Amino acid sequence: QVQLVESGGGLVQAGDSLRLSCAASGRTFSSLAMGWFRQAPAKEREFVAAIRWGDGSTYYSDSVKGRFAISRDNAKNTVYLQMTSLKPDDTAVYYCAAKFGSYTYTRGYLYWGQGTQVTVSS
Repeated sequence: QVQLVESGGGLVQAGDSLRLSCAASGRTFSSLAMGWFRQAPAKEREFVAAIRWGDGSTYYSDSVKGRFAISRDNAKNTVYLQMTSLKPDDTAVYYCAAKFGSYTYTRGYLYWGQGTQVTVSS
């Protein structure tokens, strides 16, 4: 069992940066994949980024590649999503998720946080 708690959301202006945090507790293993997803109003949830806990390998959606960076701090059991050059289209509820499996496969996540709202004004 893995418990996830996100934090760091808020209201920012276009072009600003924001860092989300996801604190993980429970069982964590090097094979754990951690992901960030987002869901905008009236849209389906979409994959944003993922990281393999063990070696820090990362994987991104094309929509955020070059603007967002996912990282982890093993000592703090925390995963981060650093978001830069934010756009109004990035407005969504951002969710942290975890699974035991491939970090490059965007489905199959078993554990989810409660979500944190990110709003980007133009």
